[in-house]
Amino acid sequence: MSLIFKNQRGRISATLTVTLAVIFALCTSAPAQDQPTPKWEFFGGYSFLYPGGDVHGTLPLGLVPLSSRMESNPRGAGLSATYNFNRWFGLTLDGSTHWGSGESTLAMKLDDAAFTNLSFGPKLTFRSTHFSPFLEVLVGDHRLTPDAFHDIDKLGVMAGGGLDVNVSRHIALRLLRADYVMSSYRYGPKATTPSTDLSGVRLQAGIVFMLGGDRIVKAATADCTVQPGEVFAGESVTATAKGSNFNPKRAVKYSWSGTGVKASGSEASTQVDTAGLDPGPYSVTAGLNDGSKHGVATCTARFAVKQPHPPTITCVANPASVRAGETSTVTATANSPDGRRLTYSYSADAGNIGGNTARATLESRDARPGTITVTCNVSDDRSPALTASSTTTLNIQAPPPPPAPPETSAIEKRLAIHSIYFATARPRVEHPEAGLLSSQEQTLTALTGDFKTLLQSKPNARLTLEGHADPRGTAEYNQALSERRVNRTRQFLIEQGVPEASIQTKAFGEQETSPTLRSKTRSKRTLN
Repeated sequence: MSLIFKNQRGRISATLTVTLAVIFALCTSAPAQDQPTPKWEFFGGYSFLYPGGDVHGTLPLGLVPLSSRMESNPRGAGLSATYNFNRWFGLTLDGSTHWGSGESTLAMKLDDAAFTNLSFGPKLTFRSTHFSPFLEVLVGDHRLTPDAFHDIDKLGVMAGGGLDVNVSRHIALRLLRADYVMSSYRYGPKATTPSTDLSGVRLQAGIVFMLGGDRIVKAATADCTVQPGEVFAGESVTATAKGSNFNPKRAVKYSWSGTGVKASGSEASTQVDTAGLDPGPYSVTAGLNDGSKHGVATCTARFAVKQPHPPTITCVANPASVRAGETSTVTATANSPDGRRLTYSYSADAGNIGGNTARATLESRDARPGTITVTCNVSDDRSPALTASSTTTLNIQAPPPPPAPPETSAIEKRLAIHSIYFATARPRVEHPEAGLLSSQEQTLTALTGDFKTLLQSKPNARLTLEGHADPRGTAEYNQALSERRVNRTRQFLIEQGVPEASIQTKAFGEQETSPTLRSKTRSKRTLN
């Protein structure tokens, strides 16, 4: 019988050890941020006691002490009340009772014992959303009442823990409460009667009512973002703050500050001025406050100012060699490593060039022979702008030498004597502009071309026109006719481009006429 009791006690002890180990694991791993903390917890439920010891006692008038193994007592109930100072620590007042079986045989009276306790002690709870494991140590009055002996109250200790499953804010199920029970009693003379020691286990399960306490208010949080995350100096950055767990009935106020950068404003978003910032990292911080105790949060976001890269440019002139007065197209090829918008400009040390696109036209009018240097410039759209320049050259050719003067001796021979013959009495007084025939005009046109060619090499050359008439008229009539004929010829030559100052005229009437030409009148050109 003793061996059976020992085995039973060993199994119960092992079970209790494993149970407490599981509870302890839950205690260390359970998060403690999501479950509200009640001020009061009231427990009521079933209680089971395994005394874990033998009762030793001497009956009245007995000479020899009696001993018997105390049986497990499944007849019990428990109550407790816990006051929580915070979400972790509380003090528990605990009471439980386990009554006897009521059997009257002497054997059953020795085995059966009632047990009652009233204890007090600290409780440590690890709260999460669904589970609340706990540890406790209770010290107080332990009353043991074997049916065969009288009641004895002794100071005892209980130590253990349990696991509550939260059903709602105010109700939880206590799945298990396991405590070691330790107390000692004596039912007879000390000299002859061994002590009766409880070294067992109390197991309970029931319901927990949770009252009072403030609802858990989640801490207000804030999240900051910036767009874009990388910029060049001078570009704008938009910073935005978003809050969570703030009181929806209160207006959230925003305040902005920056590290190494100017940031201000009272709205959820603000523009950060990056003008003049050196390349590197920067940060902005937002403070959010709704005016309540828990409605305060801050957040920080970071951005970077990138190292700027100037544009690059090359240019070329086509054609690369022109004569003075001709044009050449200058083409620029530019690129911005940072993808900026580009603006072009041009200059030259001679000639004329202008434009603001990738192509420009150089006008070489009035440029001297030699090399013209064209500078092509490009700038990006930053403020201040980054620039780049490139040059190309253009050759202005020397003009060709003037053509060699024509051979004048042959021209002078052709111009020496030319004669044209007017019809009789032509031109008349009524029509001084008439009188030239087409063949005469062709002769005078050829004469005009030769004379203008001669003027190129001899600008001072003169063309002399002489007018004559035959003797059939009076001297006065013949003189007037000669003058009309000379003037008509002179006017025609001027119309063909002969300078007026290069023409001389003479009218002879009937003087110096040849006997063979008396029926015709001629006009003679000689050169001086």
